[in-house]
Amino acid sequence: MPSTPAADKHSLLRGPLLALLIFRVLRSLAAGMITIAFPYLVLQDLRLSALALGLIYTAATVATALFGLTFGVLADVWGRRKTLLVVAVMLPLSAGLVVVGHSLPLLFAAAVVGGYSATGSLMGGGVGGAAMPIQTAVLASLLGSERRTFYFSFFTFVSGMAAAFGVLAAKPFSNAEIFAAATVLSGLSALLVLPLDVPEHPGQLRRLKSLKTIGKFSATGILNGFTQGLITPFLVPFFLLVYGLSKEQMAGYGFFAGALGSISLLAAPWLDKKMGFVRAIAVTRGLGAILVALLPVIGSLKLALAFYILIPPLRVAALPAQQRALTDMVESDETGRALGINQVTRLAASSGATTATGVLFSEMEFAPPFFVYAGLMVVNIYLYFRFFGRSPERFAGAPREEA
Repeated sequence: MPSTPAADKHSLLRGPLLALLIFRVLRSLAAGMITIAFPYLVLQDLRLSALALGLIYTAATVATALFGLTFGVLADVWGRRKTLLVVAVMLPLSAGLVVVGHSLPLLFAAAVVGGYSATGSLMGGGVGGAAMPIQTAVLASLLGSERRTFYFSFFTFVSGMAAAFGVLAAKPFSNAEIFAAATVLSGLSALLVLPLDVPEHPGQLRRLKSLKTIGKFSATGILNGFTQGLITPFLVPFFLLVYGLSKEQMAGYGFFAGALGSISLLAAPWLDKKMGFVRAIAVTRGLGAILVALLPVIGSLKLALAFYILIPPLRVAALPAQQRALTDMVESDETGRALGINQVTRLAASSGATTATGVLFSEMEFAPPFFVYAGLMVVNIYLYFRFFGRSPERFAGAPREEA
């Protein structure tokens, strides 16, 4: 089972941990800018349809899934730092493509390379998502089990706040200026990977010992991904198409949603300790599903915006506990592949859902994706209890480690 690096006993927010945190902050600032600018560029500036946006997001989602799996394998068998460096240059390259031109082929290429899938929250990897498995694997390699929930929540909180400020910072600028700034910020982040020193666990392309555990997380990941693909890429377009809100207005509301989502992550260690990751997921995502189901039918802009702000924190509050459980329950030299497989199943499922919602939104059918989301989330919560809820421990199958 996973071992705890000796250096973990002295791990503080310095050295590779600090470098990794700054790396995530700069990327998240860029991601937040892109998250708010890209749908307005497509729908408003270029006057393309919601279906076109959905197809772009779908292509990016499929590419992110394949990249995430590929990089997960490379992280285990080639090296985590070298793999992270390859991933790091993809986001500035993609933003630079948008700066070069706005033709449809360039937009598709930029979205594919940069992962503009919008299937994650601002703190969950909705832009540049291919980097998330390898970043999590690197962070896990620096920490023991007892510290993972805290550091996963803290890192995701900080990067989520950075993404929220990225959304807010984009408010007064043109889309061209936003993508230029995103190119510079994400390019600077890539430089931080060059001197990064992280523990490596050279592996081999053999049958995974943790395959059964990975399979369970992947099964829940399929439903997680499908539900994300249904609504997350279209929350901003929903308010544009239904309520006619401008980019400047949505930038402000997007900031509050992202900020509150990030703050909610700080509750993850408490949720993990008091409830365990299964019950934490059930409570937070169950409440979120209720709000999602109500969002398209309440008929009140104020309530709709309140739900929009509350949905991200309920969706992600238990995410660090879930990541801790996964990294605890697999072999240390299989972490990259486990996270990559989990992401590829999630994003593969989300790609079809994104296309479906794009078609429905193009036909002005806004409610069905939200209703399907709520129903599938109930099924997903059931699967978490079925797979992981029978053990009397906080999580099944993982030994406690001293950090």
